Amino acid sequence: MDTRSIGFMDSGVGGLTVMREAQKEIPNENMIYFGDELRLPYGEKTIEEIQKYSIQISKFF
Repeated sequence: MDTRSIGFMDSGVGGLTVMREAQKEIPNENMIYFGDELRLPYGEKTIEEIQKYSIQISKFF
């Protein structure tokens, strides 16, 4: 049995909608949501900053 979780990350709250839809499709999977509201909006960040954040969040997962 695979006990790993599926991770969802987002720079705000839009990712919750995506995760909820995934839960409908695969309800028996463990899921983790990481909403990075501290550093939002990502639209004003450089590519390098977003890459750095992505790596940090990936390490959390």
